[in-house]
Amino acid sequence: QVQLVESGGGLVQAGGSLTLSCAASGRTFSSYTMGWFRQAPGKEREFVSAIARGAGSTYYADSVTGRFTISRDNAKNTVSLQMNSLKPENTAVYYCAARVGTSSYRAVAYDSWGQGTQVTDSA
Repeated sequence: QVQLVESGGGLVQAGGSLTLSCAASGRTFSSYTMGWFRQAPGKEREFVSAIARGAGSTYYADSVTGRFTISRDNAKNTVSLQMNSLKPENTAVYYCAARVGTSSYRAVAYDSWGQGTQVTDSA
């Protein structure tokens, strides 16, 4: 498994932007599909975005398409999530996840998880 540490969460005004980062340990980062999920209070964890291993095809939940951008830097073992035009409903704990295999929107498909970072959008 790979160790993951998220950063970049915080309080942001509605319509604002925030970039989350996830640092991964290990020497085989490029072989992992990386994903971002979020969990709001009282709700299930939901898929936000994923980026495939290697060159990295990207995938997004419909609710964030056009506003969020996922990217990875295999040399630095990091994956980022640029979030623009944030809305109050985007308030959640955001988790970085990794899996060996192709991209998936299913949380259970991911093997490694970070501790999460809180994003709060103030209306």
